[in-house]
Amino acid sequence: CGWAESNPLLIDYHDNEWGRPLHDDRRLFESFILDGFQAGLSWLTILKKREAFRIAFEQFEIKKVAGFDQKKIDSLMKNPGIIRNSQKILAAINNAKLVLEIQKEFGSFDVYLWQFTKEKTIINQWKSLKEIPANSPESDAMSSDMKKRGLKFAGSTICYAFMQAVGMINDHIVTCHWYKKN
Repeated sequence: CGWAESNPLLIDYHDNEWGRPLHDDRRLFESFILDGFQAGLSWLTILKKREAFRIAFEQFEIKKVAGFDQKKIDSLMKNPGIIRNSQKILAAINNAKLVLEIQKEFGSFDVYLWQFTKEKTIINQWKSLKEIPANSPESDAMSSDMKKRGLKFAGSTICYAFMQAVGMINDHIVTCHWYKKN
């Protein structure tokens, strides 16, 4: 896919992660939070900072992030390895608390998320990157439900990018070598 050809980090991410169905709650949470941090920035920026994010956010252990206090927030705001945006940091903590509630209600974050695609990957057949939309009825539904639950940085465009990343939607273009492998 053309978006991933400009940098070795993007190529590796595309070839080894993007679009692969993901069902691990911690990794799903990480992906969702990083997609929120990416808002207004390039994905390459996030990939370059991902290891620092993992360290700063306790490997995205949901319970640990939900328990971050003001001292931890202050530490995050001083960490040059991550995106130091107070709204995004506070949203990550808020979202962790709400994901814990979702896990109680649905049994897992995975079950909650994959309901929006009826527990299967939606396989699109785009011939070019220009055809790929910024959202879909499924991302609209996910966004609406997440917002009702109080999750932040959960707009439909972020939800769509997240769904692509975790394999809920296969948006590899049809000429991509990974299109049929997913």
